[in-house]
Amino acid sequence: MARVLIRNLDDRIVNRLKKRARRNERSLQAELQSIVERAAVADVIESRDLAARIRRKLRDRKHSDSAAMLAEDRRR
Repeated sequence: MARVLIRNLDDRIVNRLKKRARRNERSLQAELQSIVERAAVADVIESRDLAARIRRKLRDRKHSDSAAMLAEDRRR
């Protein structure tokens, strides 16, 4: 498993993270791991949501064949 080191965090931020960890009954390490894991999952979910919104927005539009357009462009 990978190890990550974060340097030069402001003491106020570290104290807030420690308080958050205590509220969640976890160690600081476990709290930070949870935060990073949720951020990574959220990024994937946000990307999928964005792709779905774009597909819905473009659903009723007529789309050209990109392969045909590329072939035509290459013939020029």
